[in-house]
Amino acid sequence: MGKIFIVIGVVFIIIGLVWGIFGRLPGDISFKKGNVSFHFPIMTSIIVSVILTLIMFIIGRFR
Repeated sequence: MGKIFIVIGVVFIIIGLVWGIFGRLPGDISFKKGNVSFHFPIMTSIIVSVILTLIMFIIGRFR
């Protein structure tokens, strides 16, 4: 059980580092009005979804 938490933690660290690089792609929606800002990462979410789908597909092929 402890090993699973370590792997999940490492995965979250990697996702955080990658998210910092790809955090604001063209296609992401950003609004800023006064001291309120709103950011909705549509393209980033699509790219992350495609990457995770490919990873899960590859893992499923080897099971």
